[in-house]
Amino acid sequence: MAALQSLLVCVIFAFAAILIPTSTSAQLSADFYQKVCPRALPVIRSVVKRAIIREPRMGASLLRLHFHDCFVNGCDGSNLLDDTANFTGEKTARPNLNSLRGFDVVDEIKAAVDKHCNASLVSCADILALAARDSVEILGGRFFRYKVLLGRRDARNASRNDANTNLPPPFFSFSQLISNFQAHGLDLKDLVVLSGGHSIGLARCTTFRARIYNDTNIDKSFAGSMQQGCPVNGGDNNTEPLDATTTKFDTVYYKALLKNKGLLHSDQELFKNNGSDSDKLVQYYSNHPRGFAKDFGVSMIKMGNMKPLTGNLGEIRLNCRRVN
Repeated sequence: MAALQSLLVCVIFAFAAILIPTSTSAQLSADFYQKVCPRALPVIRSVVKRAIIREPRMGASLLRLHFHDCFVNGCDGSNLLDDTANFTGEKTARPNLNSLRGFDVVDEIKAAVDKHCNASLVSCADILALAARDSVEILGGRFFRYKVLLGRRDARNASRNDANTNLPPPFFSFSQLISNFQAHGLDLKDLVVLSGGHSIGLARCTTFRARIYNDTNIDKSFAGSMQQGCPVNGGDNNTEPLDATTTKFDTVYYKALLKNKGLLHSDQELFKNNGSDSDKLVQYYSNHPRGFAKDFGVSMIKMGNMKPLTGNLGEIRLNCRRVN
C-alpha cells in the first residue's frame, strides 16, 4: 500500500509539473487573458480612449512609455517604478526626465482592469503594450490594430544607468541609430517604421535646438519657424509638434522627411536623398499608409517580444509604481 501511495504521489506531481508553465518554456500569446478575464482588453481600451479624449497628446505619451520600457532590458514595466529611499529607478534617467509622462493614466488602467477582473491578473508591462496599440489605433484608425502578444510579467528592479545608455538620443547619426537597433535585435526596417511613432506627440526644445540652428539638411523656412519657439538660450521646455498632424497617426511624418522638415536630427537621418535603403523605405511609407500600418504592427510585435519576463520570473505588480 505504501508503495502504491508513493507511486500515486509521483504521478500527481509529474502531472502537475506538466501543467505549470516554466519560465523557460512560457510564451507570449494574444489570448493570454481570454480564460481568466475575457473583458480585460476592452476595459483597458476604454480607459485609454477616455484619456486621449481628455488630452489627445496622451496617445503619444503611452506609445513612448512602451518604447522606453522595451529598450531598457526588455518589456518588463521597469520604467514605471518610482524612486524610493533605497531604490533609484529609470524615471530620472536623461532620456526620461521631463519627458516620460502618462503614469497617472497607467494607474487608472491598472485600477480599472483589476477591479473588473476581481484580482491583479494583468501585468503593468502588458498594460503598456496594450495601451500603445490602442493609442495608435484610436489616433490612426482600424488598420493600425494589430494583435498584441501577452503574458509578460513585471520586473522587480530597474536600471537608471541602462536607461541612460540603451535609449537612442535625438542627436544620433544614422550609423549610431542602426547599431542601437541591431543591439536590440531589430533591423533597418524596424528602425524606419518604429520611428514613424513620431507621427504623434511633441518634442522639447532641448531635443531639437542643435538641429534647427546647426544642421544644413533642413528646410530654411521650417528651421526659422521652429526657432521662433526655441531660442538659442532659454525655453528648454518649450514644445513643438513632431509633425504637422500631431494628434493623427499617419504618414505625414515621412512626407516631412522628404522635404528636410524632420524636427529631430535622428529623424532626418533616415532620409538623406542618396538612394539608400532607408531613403527607399521613407519614400514607400510616405505614399503607402496601409503599408505603413501593416509594417508598424509587425515591428511593434517584434519590439514587444524583446526579453519579456514570463512563467515564474518577475511578478504581477499590485501597484505599477512599486514592487510587491
